[in-house]
Amino acid sequence: MIIESLELKNYRNYQSLKINLSPGTNIFFGDNAQGKTNILESIFLASTSKSYRLARDKDIIQFGNEEAHIKMEVRKRNVPYRIDMHLKNNKSKGIAIDEIPIHKASELFGIANIVSFSPEDLGLIKDGPSIRRRFMDLELCQLDKVYLYNLTRYNKTINQRNKLLKDIIYKPSLMDTLSVWDDELIKYGKKIIEIRSKFIDELKDIIIDIHHHLTGGVEKLQIVYDANVTADNFKDSLLRVRDSEMRQHVTLAGPHRDDLQFLIDDKDIRKFGSQGQQRTAALALKLSEIELVRKRIDDDPILLLDDVLSELDSKRQNYLLNLLSDTQNIITCTGLDDFVNNRFHIDELFHVVDGTVTKINDKSKILL
Repeated sequence: MIIESLELKNYRNYQSLKINLSPGTNIFFGDNAQGKTNILESIFLASTSKSYRLARDKDIIQFGNEEAHIKMEVRKRNVPYRIDMHLKNNKSKGIAIDEIPIHKASELFGIANIVSFSPEDLGLIKDGPSIRRRFMDLELCQLDKVYLYNLTRYNKTINQRNKLLKDIIYKPSLMDTLSVWDDELIKYGKKIIEIRSKFIDELKDIIIDIHHHLTGGVEKLQIVYDANVTADNFKDSLLRVRDSEMRQHVTLAGPHRDDLQFLIDDKDIRKFGSQGQQRTAALALKLSEIELVRKRIDDDPILLLDDVLSELDSKRQNYLLNLLSDTQNIITCTGLDDFVNNRFHIDELFHVVDGTVTKINDKSKILL
């Protein structure tokens, strides 16, 4: 699958942009704060309906305008798709596929399978559990529409149940309805646990091999799905925390409190690992994601790399670049030295300056 073209209108610092992309490697270079990351964000948004920067729609729309527009043309197994997305100031976004409006995000997922990688991802190990849950959710929602449905229903149930826990203070008779929301929570939560467990089982074998190469075989990394509850004990767990939930007015048991553990020599590297071990494990996790997506969809995902090479040493740069030969890569960077030093082939080169993108036709002058 590849993205063939991208058009933006009133999107962050782009009043108007239209670019055609190579099926190989596309590099956008320029100084910081010029708009390079905005391009990657728009691609991710058009593919998943969400910004990987956790931005609200109204924050994306260029100042002084009421709406922004993304148009992206994708080719998947030689079938063309057109995705149009309108972001509006005070309304829900509008999405159309091949000019036909859709009403559920599930219809968008899977047209373009995206793997994004930014310097912030190197904090996947050391940061809080919500970051690792988001990693699982973002990938599984692209790969599995059943998971997306169950996660959506589960999150809505959590919101309703939390509201009920607060309302019971003022109206104790509502306590009788809590069991209804317990049943809904368990129904969708069990399915989330099952799918996450299978996902991590698939990831385990892949990440061991990649981490082995990254460390020269010195260390062996294990990834463990640290489920807050199991499918079998979910109901009992809810009953055990009931008193605490009544005091805190929030749901305290369920997969919304899951985590992942990363172990070297049976030690949790989030707590006991060095910064180097944590960053290497995070890189191995993202590279494993690429391989797992390839396996699941029998195709290559589209890779978005946001100024990642500058955060890696030469050995890890080489390993990452060697994985990119079969995929469409859309990469941002401030300088091109890393690509020149690694003799990495560049198909299209774009210079970004203050929301203006210029295609470099004669790359030889820039890459000398």
